Parts: sequence; structure tokens; C-alpha cells
Amino acid sequence: MSLASTRSIGQGTTMNRRPMTDFPCTLAAELAHADDLHQALLRALDGIQISETEADTLLQRLRREAGEALADRLDRLDAGFLTAVIRYAAGHMPIPAADAIQNYLNNAEVAPAMWPDPLDTALTALPSDRPGMPAFSDRAFDAWFAALASGKMLYGYGLYGEKRAVYLADQYRDASGPEPRSRHLGIDIFAPAGTAIHAPLPGRVHRAAYNADPLDYGHTLILEHETPEGTPFWTLYGHLGQPVVMEGMEITAGQRIAPLGDWHENGGWAPHLHFQVITSLLSQTGGNFYGVGHDSLWPVWSQISPDPNLILRLPTRAFRL
Repeated sequence: MSLASTRSIGQGTTMNRRPMTDFPCTLAAELAHADDLHQALLRALDGIQISETEADTLLQRLRREAGEALADRLDRLDAGFLTAVIRYAAGHMPIPAADAIQNYLNNAEVAPAMWPDPLDTALTALPSDRPGMPAFSDRAFDAWFAALASGKMLYGYGLYGEKRAVYLADQYRDASGPEPRSRHLGIDIFAPAGTAIHAPLPGRVHRAAYNADPLDYGHTLILEHETPEGTPFWTLYGHLGQPVVMEGMEITAGQRIAPLGDWHENGGWAPHLHFQVITSLLSQTGGNFYGVGHDSLWPVWSQISPDPNLILRLPTRAFRL
């Protein structure tokens, strides 16, 4: 079990008050040769009392004290995510606004994200280890899913929080260390290509992009929303087809925003929507965002992208075979 799985979020630490004047230098030395930078941060901060303000500025101070190799490594990582890890390691909420956003979504009025409404169709769970099921990136999946539907409109659901073997490739690793990002941050909704996708909440098109790498999102939308108090959050729609709504457009709840994409335009997957909630864009400014996170840092990732069923409101039968 990693250190990450044993911590209590939001309680702070009270064990040792360490002077911040020399701590960044000491921390830089501890991280200089770490195989896994995230786990090294957790170990170094375990039992160390630092304030939220100190946690938020620690990365900047660490960068100034780092040697060339560590500085280069830090520069290749998402600064917003590293700060969230530092906050978590120090016992603070990784994403300060996450609870307020989730509380709002618990009671927000939402429209269906797919049409026909999933509540009016047959539903089935599609865990990645379902017996006899081809991989989502295997074209044999289409015929298998069509046979399962037996002529009915059927939605299949890929699970939030599921650890998937398909994400163990090198493209899901980064300079932090050997652990791949393998745990799914969205809910997948499998349906025929061309199925209409709708916005469940009002908002604005933050980004409309085409992520062309194999097994990426293909056509992608990120919509920006606000709580009544003005706190921003985002929803991501991956594996879309054309046409999609334009960047900067204001969107109403229930508005059609795109069709579901086919293999040639959706990153090379069986047609499905990857739907994800995002409470912080971290340091990402383009039209892409992490769709999977590190298993050992799930308490951090699940605050960045909480369960999309907060919005989808799917019944439990959607997650059963």
C-alpha cells in the first residue's frame, strides 16, 4: 500500500513544524535521485506541518533550489498536479474548490447527455475484463456489441475508477516515475456512431480540439460551467464526430453539441463517449486533459475528476452485467 492510500484529506498535519526557510533546499536534495517523484514527495512531507499557502508556493521555491536534472524533470510535469500532490501530502484538500463543486452537482438540474435518453433504453456494464468481450480498441468490438444489442437501442457503460490494462503503455507514463496513469477518470458510454451528444448543463465551449494521436480522444469538447457562487468547473466530451459546436459558444442545457464519432475520427476506438467532470484544469491550457490517473494517487485524481454520475444520474443497473 502506498503512502497516498493512508492519508486523511483536509485535516492538515500537526506532527512537526519545519521551518520553510531551509525546507525547499532539503526537499530538493531528497528528490534529486528519486525513482518515483510523487511517492518521494509524499514521504518527504509525511508528518510535516505546512500551511495551505506554503503548500501552494512550495513547488516554486523547490524549483529555485533544484539542480539542473531535477529542475528539468519538474519542468516536464504538470505544475498544477504537483501542487495538488503537495497539498495532499501536507494533509490539505488537493483541489480547494472540489467539495463545493460536488455539493452543487449533487442537487443541480441536469439534462440527459445522450439522445435517446439512457433512462429509456437498455443498459449494460462493460468492465474492461468482461468475459468474451473484445478490447475497446479492437474492431471486433462493434460486431460483439451489435449482437449484444439484438436490434434494440443499447447503451454500454465503461466504469469510472476502473484500472485498465490498456493504459499500461509508455504513452501513459511521464517524468514523475515508472507508474503509468491507468485508472479511468470518466464514464464511457458505448452507442452507435452518430448518436447525438447533448450538454447536461448550461455553459460555454472552453475548447474544441482534435487530439489525433492513436488511442487519444479524437474530436474533443471541453465545456466550462459555474456554480451559483461563480466557481468554475468543466465537463469533457471525448471521441466525438463532426460537426461539433464552436469554441467560445454559449451552450444551453440539453443543446446538441456533437455526434458520437466513428473509428477514423475518435482516436481509434469503438464508438463511445468519454464523459468526465473536471474541478481544476491544473496547468493544462489546450484542448486535452488527462483521462486516466495514477492508481497510487487516486485520492488526488478523484478530487480533480469526481464521479461523472454526479451529472449523468445513471441507475445502478447501468453498472451491472
